[in-house]
Amino acid sequence: MQEIPVYLFTGFLESGKTSFIRDTVSDPDFIDGEKTLIVLCEEGVEEFDEVALAKSNVDIVTVEDEEELTTEFIKNLESHYKPARVLIEYNGMWKVERLVMEVLPKNWQVVQVITTVDATTYEMYNNNMKSLLMDQVGISDLVVFNRCKLDMKKGAAKRSIRAFNRKATVYFEAEDGSQLPETDDDLPFDISPDEIVLEDYDFGTWYMDAMDHPNKYAKKKVKFKATVYKNRNFPKDLFVPGRFAMTCCADDIAFIGFVCHSDQAEKLKNKDWVTVEADVRIEYRKEYKGKGPVLYATNVEMAEKAEEEFVYFN
Repeated sequence: MQEIPVYLFTGFLESGKTSFIRDTVSDPDFIDGEKTLIVLCEEGVEEFDEVALAKSNVDIVTVEDEEELTTEFIKNLESHYKPARVLIEYNGMWKVERLVMEVLPKNWQVVQVITTVDATTYEMYNNNMKSLLMDQVGISDLVVFNRCKLDMKKGAAKRSIRAFNRKATVYFEAEDGSQLPETDDDLPFDISPDEIVLEDYDFGTWYMDAMDHPNKYAKKKVKFKATVYKNRNFPKDLFVPGRFAMTCCADDIAFIGFVCHSDQAEKLKNKDWVTVEADVRIEYRKEYKGKGPVLYATNVEMAEKAEEEFVYFN
């Protein structure tokens, strides 16, 4: 049985799902002439130009009632349209879990889940309809905030999304559709205190930011969980606390970490899990090929293994 890739678009009414799908199917590199089926489970103000889509070998099927959306219905769509790929614009009030776990046949493989969020109404939905929001965001690969004002506190929004889903990439679009400029507030953790306490899943983001902008962390204190790496050529007071990072797929894994001085280093073993509290200094290290963050541990304690084996760069 032929596998059919499914791109699932979630989000509440008027969150920008239709516009996102319209941009996606207008990309010739994505469509490449093969049969594409859009299953439309919610109709908002924005509409599709079905005549233009038909010229690109794209068909649209509308589902008005959740009860219509059954496995038998899906199989009939496959038999009738024989799609090479399917895009589903899902109703924001319907449970995503039901679709993925109960409705879609095994050969309909969800390859990407994209959630669109209207930044102007996000706080309202987060306060009043959190369970539905969690249902959408919880399985998303990409969360797109659109209609963002330039002064939006992106870091706070990103932290709230990461509370639902640690792995999702979060993207912010301005009201004109352009990407919002990068600021320190984009970070999913607060760097304003003298001591920065990192959650397990923030290590990858912190590593990238600290290596790119080390001076932001000069004279700061940090606290984080990491696994130990040591080399027989290291001085007795040196080890590297870090994490294994997955940059894009299971075949692309690397160990990332910082040079750390500690009077407890000699007692540590490779792959030990530790909680590190350290002062950050910016120094030249040949390992960095220049200046970078060097940690001076004030405390190193044995710790339980992190729930997530890998960290990500979000």
